[in-house]
Amino acid sequence: MAAASGLPSSSLDTRDSYEEALAALSSLITKRSRADKSNKGDRFELVFDYLKLLDLEEDILKMKVIHVAGTKGKGSTCAFTESILRSYGFRTGLFTSPHLIDVRERFRLDGKDISEEKFLVYFWWCYNRLKERTNEEIPMPTYFRFLALLAFKIFAAEEVDAAILEVGLGGKFDATNAVQKPVVCGISSLGYDHMEILGDTLGKIAGEKAGIFKPGVPAFTVPQPDEAMRVLEEKASELDVNLEGVQPLTARQLSGQKLGLDGEHQYLNARLAVSLASTWLQQIGNLEVPTLTQMSILPEKFIKGLATTSLQGRAQVVPDQFIETRTSGDLVFYLDGAHSPESMDVCAKWFSLAVKGDNKSERSEHLVNGSCHGKCSGEENCQQILLFNCMSVRDPNLLLPHLRNTCANYGVHFKKALFVPNMSVYHKVGTTADLPEDDPHVDLSWQLTLQKVWERLVHNEREGEDSESIKSEVFTSLPMAIKWLRDSVHESSSATRFQVLVTGSLHLVGDVLRLIRK
Repeated sequence: MAAASGLPSSSLDTRDSYEEALAALSSLITKRSRADKSNKGDRFELVFDYLKLLDLEEDILKMKVIHVAGTKGKGSTCAFTESILRSYGFRTGLFTSPHLIDVRERFRLDGKDISEEKFLVYFWWCYNRLKERTNEEIPMPTYFRFLALLAFKIFAAEEVDAAILEVGLGGKFDATNAVQKPVVCGISSLGYDHMEILGDTLGKIAGEKAGIFKPGVPAFTVPQPDEAMRVLEEKASELDVNLEGVQPLTARQLSGQKLGLDGEHQYLNARLAVSLASTWLQQIGNLEVPTLTQMSILPEKFIKGLATTSLQGRAQVVPDQFIETRTSGDLVFYLDGAHSPESMDVCAKWFSLAVKGDNKSERSEHLVNGSCHGKCSGEENCQQILLFNCMSVRDPNLLLPHLRNTCANYGVHFKKALFVPNMSVYHKVGTTADLPEDDPHVDLSWQLTLQKVWERLVHNEREGEDSESIKSEVFTSLPMAIKWLRDSVHESSSATRFQVLVTGSLHLVGDVLRLIRK
């Protein structure tokens, strides 16, 4: 299905290695804080200059875009939407962020990461053209802007029928907002995140997200806090946008099928995706899609799309594939990139129900490699361990209590919490090969801060307990923490199963996946 004719003429046998491309990409990462208030949208109008330099102005006008913003759930919503449209036979392009292991994950064509060969051709075509044409007045684009421009180039050249774009940050000044006439817009759940950039109230945050609304373009959203919903409705009315709210899907509407993404919260993201995909199919695909009522069953292709959706690092269960033990489920990782207080609650609920095996309300019997990993039988001793890190702009005094208290409400208590620095460095785009094993000089001050917050939380539980048991530990590197976990499994009795929740940062989740999967 590849539209090879759309490939730039810089030849497919490009000799520029993938590593050189990643180094060039890394050079675009600015050292300036994203929260620098002096940037006034960081000269957003430059994005239109870049589109002109790359001859993409006409292409972007023709592109049939679904545009999604939100604090949490926007990546899942985009993945569900793409999968539905693909199940109808349309050629899709999906742009999401961040990537977990490889930058090519951000660009999916027909549900698959772009090939290395195609990535290199499009990358160098855009990079070299911008290098030649930029100047002091129009400097090289910053990292995320370049990636968004690259997505536009890839999707135009590959002649996708539908381009599904996930906003990187905010909405109004996000590079994806160069799209002036999308087919439909979506706003997923709003909450407190990136407040240093987007504002310190839900109203201000909602105002930034509503920046993707375009005159007369229909939009959908999920139930929001009153303050946020008021702002969304005001912005919609100013632009003559028909804004419609949706409720979570029901088991009946899915005809008993399970969603491809795990967790109760995904029923809401899936419902948002159904509305976005329906609108696109009716307007662009010229297909009749029955109106969904609470009682009706979704069309078969919708259910197939929702059931086969995949997205790494969201409520993902992966057994350690390198550990040699009697049974493959002795060390199981539960990975979720939650990093806001609200998503911590959702993550904690998912993890608790998954490890308790309460599959009545959750898809907790998550199949991994065809077998039911992670659940504990009566004879087994299960130990829940937390592996955590978050960016220093986040507030651990908000994140960690949400996580711990929600787990405790479900009867899940962590035996130990491990705090580690991320391996992937923010100023460099890398591959698995360049992950540091251990750095004795690494600055652990932030991890020690996280540990203090955790220790304060569990302090009250210590009463009457063996005071020798150490509840938390800071490791100098992630590989050291993984080694400790593997050693602990070997040293424990045969009936002990370690269930490790990895959360707080999608970067951390990506780093763990590199180390535990073959």
